[in-house]
Amino acid sequence: MIVSLIVAMDEKRGIGVKNNLPWHLSDDLKHFKTLTMGHHMIMGRKTYESIGGQLPGRTMIVVTHNNKYRAEGSFIANSLNSALEQAEARGENEVFIIGGAEIFAQSMTIADRIYLTQVHTIVEADVFFLDLNHDEWIEESSIRHEADQKNQYPYTFKLLVKK
Repeated sequence: MIVSLIVAMDEKRGIGVKNNLPWHLSDDLKHFKTLTMGHHMIMGRKTYESIGGQLPGRTMIVVTHNNKYRAEGSFIANSLNSALEQAEARGENEVFIIGGAEIFAQSMTIADRIYLTQVHTIVEADVFFLDLNHDEWIEESSIRHEADQKNQYPYTFKLLVKK
């Protein structure tokens, strides 16, 4: 099973502010939907709550240490390893880790791919992505897009593959 991280970050690695995305990029949301549709997505409880519920067409696994936590329509796991085992047991071929920072940090050593949206700005952020070791990753593709009416900032879609 391929383990993929999917993240959007600004030029200083900011990924969130007050449990929300710090920008609105319509094309990034469409890109996220296209990539994750039909797959399992693993996320922490705060990320799940920021989404506001189940996303159609995807199987969501929420990682939390709270054994009583319930997320309607989603599965619960008490660790990243348990979440990965659940996805693999259901026949997943590519699982997507979608955040937050703690789950990203735990999964960096086992990740095979990073679908990165590099947002070309610096925003107020209180959650940050890890500093990538560029010696471990190959940039397989990079497509730059300019800001427009539906996309607040210019951005680049990148696919990073572990060496």
